[in-house]
Amino acid sequence: MIAVGGAAIDATPNWLKDWAIRQFGTGDKHVLLSGVVVTAALLAVAIGIIAGGRFRWAAAAVGALGLVAVTAELSRAGARWYYPLPTAVGLVVAVSMLHRLLAVHRTDREGPGEQSLPSRRGFLALSIAAAVGSLAAIGIGNALSKAKEVARARLAIRLPSPTGPAPPSPTGINPDVPGLSSYLTPSTRFYRVDTALVLPQVDPGSWRLRIDGMVAHPVSLSMADILAMPLIERDITMTCVSNEVGGPYVSTARWLGLPLRALMDLAGVSPDAEQLFSTSTDGFTTSTPVTVALDGRDAMIAVGMNGQPLPVAHGFPARMIVPGLYGYVSGCKWISSITATTYAAKQAYWTQRGWDINGPIYTESRIDVPSEASPVKAGVVPVAGVAWAQHRGISKVEVSIDDGPWQPTSLSEAGGDDTWRQWWYRWNAAPGSHSIRVRATDRTGSVQTDRRQAPFPRGATGIQEVIVNVS
Repeated sequence: MIAVGGAAIDATPNWLKDWAIRQFGTGDKHVLLSGVVVTAALLAVAIGIIAGGRFRWAAAAVGALGLVAVTAELSRAGARWYYPLPTAVGLVVAVSMLHRLLAVHRTDREGPGEQSLPSRRGFLALSIAAAVGSLAAIGIGNALSKAKEVARARLAIRLPSPTGPAPPSPTGINPDVPGLSSYLTPSTRFYRVDTALVLPQVDPGSWRLRIDGMVAHPVSLSMADILAMPLIERDITMTCVSNEVGGPYVSTARWLGLPLRALMDLAGVSPDAEQLFSTSTDGFTTSTPVTVALDGRDAMIAVGMNGQPLPVAHGFPARMIVPGLYGYVSGCKWISSITATTYAAKQAYWTQRGWDINGPIYTESRIDVPSEASPVKAGVVPVAGVAWAQHRGISKVEVSIDDGPWQPTSLSEAGGDDTWRQWWYRWNAAPGSHSIRVRATDRTGSVQTDRRQAPFPRGATGIQEVIVNVS
């Protein structure tokens, strides 16, 4: 099921991927897996109907489904020859059980036969036994997973104090505006968009990070090696390229990690290298422009998030973070290797599918409150949200009511150029229907564009507009 779902993700066109994210959000994976299960169940019903007349055709249909599964399993990154073995065993059991159930079914339908053949009650018992056996196989598979061991290993990790601690949180953040995003996003609420249908369970004790390719000295580091090196701590806002204008796929956390520049200096990256090609333990790949990753910004191999080891859902034991770039070219989770190379030599997962190779984040803003669905009473109403322009910073945020002139808003103090800023505005709302728009200006003087652009292939742009009804 997981392999088939992964293959379906790989084959999904960009327009369908964006539609699924808009419709289902972070639940898109659950929808996909549910679809695989429902489809398999419907096919099983069809095979059962076919089997009533022609067993060979039904057995061939089961074999065809198995071939699809085996092909999907072998297509996964890092697949080994033995990956399809459980499917092969399942096929043998399925065909055998189908034959046996068909024999019992025919005996019940045609009347009493030989005394050795089961009765209708035996048919039911055999069916229940098959279902229980299937569930037992799933339970055994779950018991053999590493999830519990990895969870215990994660809790046992003690993060060191950073040699370069994050600056104190700025004053004036988190104003008393219900519904406004907090300056730091709790790890449990931090957005998650990736291709992993099952979270990779990586043992930090055996995990290593390899640096190779166009380097003078290939490097291999363990978790203990990284924790023993000078680490930095920084507040950084991350954004997904799939985020629509005003969308939820942007969050801020306090990250602890090894500076990427120090790691690359240790390996000695060739001046001819164009990209850092990162590979996850599940085979996912990203490509980060070398000139951006090593230009002095706080790019890092993160091992901590909000004072704790990385959650498994966010890349434990380590992930890459490069402020100012969308996650698809900078946020490799469960990272296992970094290869310094050229764009001609390697293409990453999303750039193979037509997405831009650079992935710089635009100057953007969002209205958190009021939302179109919330009731608004006449009087003074707080309008508030966040704005971001990673590695450039936000200097100004303005709102426009009913297409009127742009009005300046109040801003929280900046936590740095790599974090978002909270903004708020006191609006004297009159009864009726009103539109609210927001735009930001970064520290370079660049004003958020009003040109509408879809996420594909280099991120969405435009001005968010919210329609509210005031009573």
